[in-house]
Amino acid sequence: MYDFAPDSDLSPTERYRQLADAADALTAGEADGVANMANVAALMWEFLPALNWAGFYRMVDGELVLGPFAGRPACIRIPLGRGVCGRAAQTGETQVVEDVHAFPGHIACDAASRAELVVPVVRDGAVIAVIDLDSPQRARFGAEDAAGVEQLARVLANRI
Repeated sequence: MYDFAPDSDLSPTERYRQLADAADALTAGEADGVANMANVAALMWEFLPALNWAGFYRMVDGELVLGPFAGRPACIRIPLGRGVCGRAAQTGETQVVEDVHAFPGHIACDAASRAELVVPVVRDGAVIAVIDLDSPQRARFGAEDAAGVEQLARVLANRI
């Protein structure tokens, strides 16, 4: 049995370090990328407070396609450049959005979402997926969150 639940009083930096360590432990030696994404989506849901969606979109034939996640049903396909996920995939840059309703072209899969963090997963210079976190809390994500999820993306780059 796996029990990776973090302490509730961790600093954000320590919480993300423990999340990356747990993801590393769960995905090490497992070749199935979907299984690895599923476990990491569950870990993000467990580790990160104030989320209403945590998961992956995979790059498939030039567009993002829904991958494993925790949360409400989501949009299945996202064109490059569209919405927060599409912009992150197109630019290869992390997107931290304090208020998704102010983001031009935001795709509203869940009307309760207020803030979003999207981090590209890059392998051999190409975006292969994005990690997407949504929150019902405006301005939920900041620089520490971005750095923590970027570290997680580096751990997963050769495992998904």
